[in-house]
Amino acid sequence: MRAVHPVAEVRAAEAAAMAALPPGALMARAASGLARRCAALLPAVYGARVVLLVGAGNNGADALWAGARLAARGARVDALLVGAGEPEALAAFAAAGGRSRPAGPAPAPDGPTPELLRRADLVVDGLVGIGGRGPLRPAAAALAGLLAAHRPAVVVAVDLPSGVDADTGAVGAVAVRADVTVTFGTHKPGLLVSPGAQYAGMVECVDIGLDPYLPVAHLAVLDAGDVAARLPTPVGEASKYTRGVLGVAAGSETYTGAAVLATGGALRTGAGMVRYAGTPHPAEQVRSRWPESVVTAAETGAEVVGVGRVQAWVVGPGLGTGDRAAGVVQAVLGQDVPVLVDADGLTVLARHGGWLTGRAAPTLLTPHAGEFARLMGCERADVEADRLTWARRAAAELGVTVLLKGTTTVVADPDGSVRINPTGTPWLATAGSGDVLSGACGALLAGGLSALDAGSCGAFLHGLAARLAGAGAAAVGTAAGAPGPAPPPVPITATDLLAAWSAAERAVRAPTGPDRRDG
Repeated sequence: MRAVHPVAEVRAAEAAAMAALPPGALMARAASGLARRCAALLPAVYGARVVLLVGAGNNGADALWAGARLAARGARVDALLVGAGEPEALAAFAAAGGRSRPAGPAPAPDGPTPELLRRADLVVDGLVGIGGRGPLRPAAAALAGLLAAHRPAVVVAVDLPSGVDADTGAVGAVAVRADVTVTFGTHKPGLLVSPGAQYAGMVECVDIGLDPYLPVAHLAVLDAGDVAARLPTPVGEASKYTRGVLGVAAGSETYTGAAVLATGGALRTGAGMVRYAGTPHPAEQVRSRWPESVVTAAETGAEVVGVGRVQAWVVGPGLGTGDRAAGVVQAVLGQDVPVLVDADGLTVLARHGGWLTGRAAPTLLTPHAGEFARLMGCERADVEADRLTWARRAAAELGVTVLLKGTTTVVADPDGSVRINPTGTPWLATAGSGDVLSGACGALLAGGLSALDAGSCGAFLHGLAARLAGAGAAAVGTAAGAPGPAPPPVPITATDLLAAWSAAERAVRAPTGPDRRDG
């Protein structure tokens, strides 16, 4: 599991480490790791053209120290300074053969700066560090704009791309888009959550010795090993009842597909039994597509919850938002078992928030940004700009677990614990994919997982299945990596997700599965 820490905790850990270590040890470790990664990205260091974008803070100093190491190995390294530059680092850079000059407040489009960027084999972004907030200042923004217009072969960000908020992932009007971000000590939230994740590229964390000084992380990213360890596995005298019985209240006469897809997601994820309850037309569709499910035609909320004993419920996908749907949602939420609410169920719940009050059993809400905005009475754009803050706020205020869907799905618990899913892809933005996710997470709830584990493991498998469906078996090796890998090359459908689900589970459960990490 990858730990993620906000800036305040990183700063405190850095201060404690610096007090215990010789002067300059942390920066030397950071510069060494940065230089090694830059060297690995170049076909050859000797003769390579490297440009450093250097701000006045520690990131700029890290860039200069790393640049000095590259210059000493024969690279031509030019530093464009926004501000004075850290004197000791600047002196070491010059002594190694590096060349520096002020970038100026507004570099001319036809001047030497664009030419340097255009001809560079690699650009190192050290303009702004993790303490940066708000839009870039004019000189830094000008350089970031020129970098975008005259993009070199490779862009490496120091700790995080300039213009990305390290705590939230919010991105200003101008920001550096990196191919690789070399971050130090621990992962930062803004590197893993959209929109910042889309600017970070591949994220690599360099160990600089902060671990003894960092607190236990409340924010984390699961890897394949973490997911495999949490997935229910039948043992001994297992039966369909001990593996978990899930009730699914989804679909309507208008939206039959949601019922089929949610039921399929649950069955593919290993529910011992699925009891489907819905109106006649979707009930017949489910019976036809999934004969292994137990199907009951049910109209009212009382009829739905009367279909038999279950260990968890999924309610909402394709249900509609009228009086019948409201009655079903209310009846399901009245049951003393875990409940997942999705799609139309969330729209109903936005009008009846009091139905969550007093629930003792776990509740998992799975909104996209629009549904979330209706639920919380806020603007969708605000949610998308700061997904972490909003997901945490909703979980705390509503007393439920919130799975906020998106390219970087965020799962937040009421106690403040948050997990960020690393396998998401924009290709999941297709009709019905959320219904599959609901069924999958519901099956994990019925199998005994907590709402946090069910949501984060379900989202991981959902994203991995999407990547496999779109890219084939070759995606197994990269699909679970850090944010930034290329999305599947072909469009997928929700039905494709179901077809690829077993392959995703096999990849995760395999001892050498995708991105298997220790710790």
